[in-house]
Amino acid sequence: MNLITVLKDRCKKDGICAAECPTRIIEMDPLGGYPRSTPDAESYCLSCGHCVAVCPQEAISLSWLSPHDCTPIREGLRISTQAAEQFLRARRSIRSFKKKPLSRDTLNELIRVACFAPSAKNKQPWHWLVLEDREKVRQAAALVIEWMKKTIAANPELAETMGFIRVTAAWEKGDERICRDAPHVIIVHGDASWPFGCEDCTLALSYLDLYAQSQGLGTCWAGYLYTAVNYYKPLFKWLEIPPEHRAYGAMMVGRPLYSYKRLPLRATPVVKWF
Repeated sequence: MNLITVLKDRCKKDGICAAECPTRIIEMDPLGGYPRSTPDAESYCLSCGHCVAVCPQEAISLSWLSPHDCTPIREGLRISTQAAEQFLRARRSIRSFKKKPLSRDTLNELIRVACFAPSAKNKQPWHWLVLEDREKVRQAAALVIEWMKKTIAANPELAETMGFIRVTAAWEKGDERICRDAPHVIIVHGDASWPFGCEDCTLALSYLDLYAQSQGLGTCWAGYLYTAVNYYKPLFKWLEIPPEHRAYGAMMVGRPLYSYKRLPLRATPVVKWF
């Protein structure tokens, strides 16, 4: 089966598909003027679907993707510049959560949308691990505290810089500052040998973060947790992450206990124009 199929009665020979192909495996036939795949197309196609998504005439299909498989972009759903700015600026790191957990369907929906994030070579390298109940979250936090205490004993200067001493002291008083008593934590991990794993997984988790805000949910990056995953073997083993993987991020998720009313200021951007 051919990688590319072109409906010649629809194709306008405008070359948009060829121009937008990231790996240039689509070329315009000099004889008929229609797009065709290059001899090495099977080896270098990223399966990104750009050609199908960009064609105004729905004239091109891939062996695995047709225009009818794709959701049309609805112009009426585009957000205004003002709405976009407020949405992004209103995003807060939530550290006070309601007790009621989210449904598994809701958590799955967050992950589904996160997987539409861009990734190098369309690798989509992310794997997801969901701590679905508070007890699991609490157990993970306890292991992080265990790691922090060992670090304090071995390298107190580093521990002080990282804030471990204050965090462990708060833990002893019943103040959980690792996962903030969130009902859920979502961890993203991937093969450590993939050179763009950090960037790809961070983008996906950022998608999840922002999509959660649109659902009225609260999130906070769990930096202590995912750092500990990579440095503390008992936690890594407890989470049953494959040994060849690395954790690239973790997100607390739940319903925010409080709502914010204003948009705080930020520092002036430091920009060098070159």
